[in-house]
Amino acid sequence: PRKMALDKVHPSLKLYTSSDFFYLVPPDRSDILRIDRVSHDLQLISGAEPIPPSAEVRDIHGLFGIIRLLAGPYMVLITGRRRVGTLCGHNVWKITSTEVISFARGTRHLTDIQERHNREYLGMVHTVLNTDGFYYCTSFDLTHRSQQLHNTSPEFAQMPLHERADQRFVWNCHLLRDLCVEPDMHRYAIPILHGFVTIHESTINQKSFTFALVSRRSTFRAGTRFNVRGVDRDGNAANFVETEQIVVYGSALASYVQIRGSIPLFWSQTPSLKYIPPPRLSESELQKEAFRRHCEAQEVQYGSQVLINLINQQGKEKPLADAFNAHVSLMGNPNIKYDAFDFHHECRNMQWQHLDKLIDRLRPEHQRYRYFAMSVEGEVINRQDGVFRTNCIDCLDRTNVVQSMLGRITLNEQLQQMGVLRAGEVSELHAGFDKLFKNIWADNADACSLQYSGTGALKTDF
Repeated sequence: PRKMALDKVHPSLKLYTSSDFFYLVPPDRSDILRIDRVSHDLQLISGAEPIPPSAEVRDIHGLFGIIRLLAGPYMVLITGRRRVGTLCGHNVWKITSTEVISFARGTRHLTDIQERHNREYLGMVHTVLNTDGFYYCTSFDLTHRSQQLHNTSPEFAQMPLHERADQRFVWNCHLLRDLCVEPDMHRYAIPILHGFVTIHESTINQKSFTFALVSRRSTFRAGTRFNVRGVDRDGNAANFVETEQIVVYGSALASYVQIRGSIPLFWSQTPSLKYIPPPRLSESELQKEAFRRHCEAQEVQYGSQVLINLINQQGKEKPLADAFNAHVSLMGNPNIKYDAFDFHHECRNMQWQHLDKLIDRLRPEHQRYRYFAMSVEGEVINRQDGVFRTNCIDCLDRTNVVQSMLGRITLNEQLQQMGVLRAGEVSELHAGFDKLFKNIWADNADACSLQYSGTGALKTDF
């Protein structure tokens, strides 16, 4: 049901390495990407060109990109991958291993200090590459949500994957610069997503469908918990993640999008010996402008919004909660609503049923925003006209609980509309799928938590 680029990225490559050149050869040998290890020039040559017989050869899955360090350029290879599943007929892959290869054949051209610094930088590169959660697809735009893809023009649909990709979610964009200089090299440029992707074939009432969850982590204001909080001057929020829940039944498709992100103000939480350092609100004169930029950018992307704030409304977090509420009121945008829910207070002692109070308050907007859906014939049945933006302090545990509840309500509506569930029937009654749904959202919580905080989620028991 979704549009795709006509020119796919090469699904795999053979790497030939000689003393002077790298040769990247696709299966169809339609062309060869030759990289000069001395001049650093990249050139497409004919697939009929001979390769030195002395060159070492190995199979790789693709090119993550090229990065420049003190010793010169390094080529980052995708050497291991695992198939996540098939989404709309396209294989989605998770990267399991990478390798970094230097253009230069040694480091004798560096001073001792330069060589030490180069090793440190190389270690940083490996640390990032070893972070779990890099995904890609060679024949499908994984960076855009379904509704966006349906609204594209024919010209957009024919663009190379790396050019049409949503740059907020392309984590190797900088590493693809050399491949973007020459338009014909686009079949070697794979846009890499960071976050969480899972795809499962499921059955309810003897009807099989695909259930997928895609969380796209933003590259803007990237960083880890405590080190990166709030927004920058351009309105980019820390730990911003777009999560899309997708159902495909036959040729029909439905999706539901939610977002999370740090409270969009200038604030910090400097690590100290205290178990939980107190959040500190900045007195910057740019607060109002940065907040406005963030909210307006999200409104352009997603439409109307409800800002669900789950932090403590008392104690050390209260000044931050009050400031958040005040800035929403000050902006006076009728398309942006603020809803505070003190998660820890309301749900203390495992009283999860109190979350129903929040869900009941959100129902009017949930019914108004709807979700995106396409019929078997490819016609649009529904459009999602707004989004819930959820946050807690870290935008992890509490946030994931509320998002999973909204996702469940929407999923039941979608499956009823598709005819998988009967009218009034809910997926919770089907034990097998109920367990799958909970595990998927728990895995999503763990992935988002590991990437931002370095530890797994704490409320996956919900």
